[in-house]
Amino acid sequence: MTSPHTGTPQSALHAGGEQSASFIELTTALVVGGSVIFLGVMLLLALSFKRQRKPNARLWLLGGGIAMPMVVLTVLFFYSEWLRPAWRPIPPADALVVTVTGRMWWWDVSYHDPTSGLRFATANEIRLPVGRPVYFALASEDVIHSFWVPALGGKMDMVPGRLQHLLLTPRTTGRWRGQCAEFCGAQHALMALDVVVSPHHEFDAWAQAQARPIARSDALLSHPGRAAFLENRCNFCHTVRGVSDALEPGGRARLGPDLTHVGSRLSLAAATLANTPDNMAHWIGHTQDIKPEARMPSGAGRVPPQDLEDIAAWLSLLK
Repeated sequence: MTSPHTGTPQSALHAGGEQSASFIELTTALVVGGSVIFLGVMLLLALSFKRQRKPNARLWLLGGGIAMPMVVLTVLFFYSEWLRPAWRPIPPADALVVTVTGRMWWWDVSYHDPTSGLRFATANEIRLPVGRPVYFALASEDVIHSFWVPALGGKMDMVPGRLQHLLLTPRTTGRWRGQCAEFCGAQHALMALDVVVSPHHEFDAWAQAQARPIARSDALLSHPGRAAFLENRCNFCHTVRGVSDALEPGGRARLGPDLTHVGSRLSLAAATLANTPDNMAHWIGHTQDIKPEARMPSGAGRVPPQDLEDIAAWLSLLK
């Protein structure tokens, strides 16, 4: 098995967005300010050993214990409020709307582009156009999750029964890693996602392709993996637009990720494995070995070996 992530490490110190740059600025101010205060206290401590006269305890208490903290904290409060990203219950007119729903243990992602009118679903991977505001609508289907892409901005909890909002603006192209930041069960550590920020023309081409069902080519329709996918009832949990219809209103699968263009994604199993044909076959056959307690059972021993190979090969072709 190969590692799924080769982009920038998951770090809040790598600013790839407007909001994350503000957080780094605030962090820098806190570190520098805290260092100055610490060095000042150490200097006063050193000077106290040289003075023989007893210090004025009341003066030091009022100045160092009350006045200075009040001034510092007041300045810090207004400074942090000035840097804090705006919270908006309604997305800006030009914003791309991305709905992310946390599930145990994967990410259900839906796009709505008010500019082009495109709507489509994907999973475990988010692609964004550089420089454009992105309005994330965050929800959970089961337990509390938390959406966090450190390089782009702050995290937001995803609470069942509530819709949270997060506005981010990517400023740098690249590949970033996101992570569930709230313990959500056995495979919390393997609930990650890839975030790819690209130029507008690349994003538009990707979005147009994602909005279409799979190509109605003879190679895909006659592939033995398609028949095996349907015969083994994989379509009961997974949608492949053009092959099996969604089982819920709104174009989403009932239990598992949308697999319409799974072959074009960078990773498998919520950024657990790199997306290669070998890893696809291994994931389908040995799901419970890779992510114990995942909602998908292992195919090995339940599905004929040839069917497993055919399904993996077919899914890898869905670009």
